[in-house]
Amino acid sequence: MAQIIICLPNAIREYLIQYIAEMALPFKDVFWGGDFISNLGYEALVQRLSDGRRVCKDMEDIMKMRASAEERYGKELIMIARKAGGLCEINTLRASIDQLKVQIENIGNLHIQLSGTLREEIKRMEQFRERQKEQRKKFDCTMDKVQKIKMSIYKKTMESKRSYEQRCREAEEATLYAERMSSETTTTTKQAERVHNRCKQARDAAEEAEKQYMSNIEQLDKIRQEWESAHERTCEVFQLQEEDRINILRNAIWVHCNQLSLQCVKEDECYEDVRKTLEVCDIQTDNDYFVKIKGTGSNPPAPIGFESYNERKHLTDNNGSVFFVGGVIKRLSNFWQGNSACARNDVNDVLQPIPSSTPDTSHGLYASISECNPNQIPALSEAREEYQALYDYVAKGEDELSISEGETVVVIEQGVDGWWTVERNGVSGIVPGSYLAQI
Repeated sequence: MAQIIICLPNAIREYLIQYIAEMALPFKDVFWGGDFISNLGYEALVQRLSDGRRVCKDMEDIMKMRASAEERYGKELIMIARKAGGLCEINTLRASIDQLKVQIENIGNLHIQLSGTLREEIKRMEQFRERQKEQRKKFDCTMDKVQKIKMSIYKKTMESKRSYEQRCREAEEATLYAERMSSETTTTTKQAERVHNRCKQARDAAEEAEKQYMSNIEQLDKIRQEWESAHERTCEVFQLQEEDRINILRNAIWVHCNQLSLQCVKEDECYEDVRKTLEVCDIQTDNDYFVKIKGTGSNPPAPIGFESYNERKHLTDNNGSVFFVGGVIKRLSNFWQGNSACARNDVNDVLQPIPSSTPDTSHGLYASISECNPNQIPALSEAREEYQALYDYVAKGEDELSISEGETVVVIEQGVDGWWTVERNGVSGIVPGSYLAQI
């Protein structure tokens, strides 16, 4: 019907709306009882208000359960966000995962806020329901009082009516009996006088009953007017209450739906923030960052060559000899055993490679040192170069050293395994060489 009215031209639509409004019947015109003592109209209104109050309570229960569900869901989302992993991820994808966890927690907080909003709406509905209850109670008391008075006077009037009718019958019978007695010739004067007095008493009693009956009728009509006036006022108030209730419930449901729609919009905004971080997430960037911080070298390890058992045994037999190839020491075992003329107190003095000379081919590829002159072995010098830390590193062993990004350290030794010995503020330890850059 509403859709048909909307599609009509403006003039016709306004006329129909006004016509429908005029057709609306107020409660006071349609809730009367056919019987004088009937109270069906008022009872129908009371039942309707009671049902409406029950519907309000049902709506409150729906919103309470929804508020509890929103609160539980919000708390679970917050717990999920705080327990979520992804800590081992790096760079742009790590930022997207962190943003997802942040937005999940934000959405959880939004659901908790929604539960609080719903509880506030429930309180307003409860207050409205209680106000209607108190207002209706006043009119209930008035109507009950007027109804009781009306019923009491009605019963009294009906009794006076029965008494009046009885007295009238008695007076009529007495009159007929007096006329019959007066027409008989055998009736004495004393008997006629006695019959006449009885007839007069009957007529007097009928007149008195008539007066009482008329008085009760007047009282009943007066209370009827009061009852009708109270009934009309009650109908008007109950109609306003019903209109307010329908309006409140309609608006509450409307607002509830708007709140849920707004919740969806807010959640979509949170997810949009996650999508924005995913847009800047780049596969190549993350791989390059991983290579930068975790790269272990650009060249593969050297192949393992064949070692002749006979040559290794021959080298072992030359105990106490040191062999060089291109200035690199091949063997230093038992270098100072016995009474060697080149014994030193400090072992570090003989650990520096001696510049290669023309090799003696008496032992094949390796040439032994036939005699050792201490003056020919230069003292070992430590390379102390300053480097700057590129990244933070936390020591995981007792021989390691913790460094922070930007700190300056002195490199004492560069190990071939990638671990360098450094010194900082008099404290030395090993750190990954890939974390350092020369100044």
